[in-house]
Amino acid sequence: MGRPGLSDSELEVMKVLWREGAGTVRQVNERLAELGRRWAYTTVLTLLQRLQAKGWVRSETGGPAHVFRAVASREDWLKDRLGTLAEQTCGGERMPLLLALVKGERFTEQQIAEFRRLLDAMEDGEPRQGSE
Repeated sequence: MGRPGLSDSELEVMKVLWREGAGTVRQVNERLAELGRRWAYTTVLTLLQRLQAKGWVRSETGGPAHVFRAVASREDWLKDRLGTLAEQTCGGERMPLLLALVKGERFTEQQIAEFRRLLDAMEDGEPRQGSE
C-alpha cells in the first residue's frame, strides 16, 4: 500500500471514519468524545490533516465545513500491519501468523462458514476478498 503507519491517536480517528463513513472535524470529535476521548477541536483537526498528508483520508468541501473520508479501509490497514509483522517475525511468511490467530480460538458457525467460503474461493482461483 505504501502509506506511512498510523500513531495510536491517528488510528482512533480512523476507526471513527471507518465506522461512520465520513465526518466533519466536529462530528469526528463528537464520536471520539462518546468513546471517552476528550480532545480539543484543534487536536482532531491536526490529526485529520496529518492523516490527509499521509494519504489515509481525503477531505471534500461540503458547505462551510470540510468532510473527511477514509481513503483506505480497515482491511487495508490490517493487511499492511500483518505484512509488517510477518516480515519482522516470520521472514515474510504469513501462515505462522494465521495459525497463531486461529489455533485454540472458538468461532461461531457463521464465522466458520465464512472461512470455508474464503478457502473454497482460493481453491477455485477467485480473487481473495475479505468481509468485515
